[in-house]
Amino acid sequence: MAGATKQPTAKNADEGSVGVEIFDQAYNLRGSDAEYILKLAEYVDAKMRAVAEQTHTVDTARLAVLAALNIADEYHLLKRNQDVGAVDYLKRAHHLADALDEVLDEKRRAG
Repeated sequence: MAGATKQPTAKNADEGSVGVEIFDQAYNLRGSDAEYILKLAEYVDAKMRAVAEQTHTVDTARLAVLAALNIADEYHLLKRNQDVGAVDYLKRAHHLADALDEVLDEKRRAG
């Protein structure tokens, strides 16, 4: 990860836009949640700076693509882990439902 990252610049709430700086380039972005936009810009800036530090390249377009690939990789790993967790959760829920059904059937037979 990069050392010190530049903080995105201040927001302009009157216009509904947020001024940010990503890898020394200024952007005015629009959205309903200015704090969230600032957080995203800060994350992208940090990723680009980390890639720049690791690759020693100065081509901004190349850095942006490599940062995007890193972010996409993180996203897909998290999604895969979430999907695996959901499958495990469903298996466990079915197992518990079957166990509950057995107990209820035994009670019906006994009672």
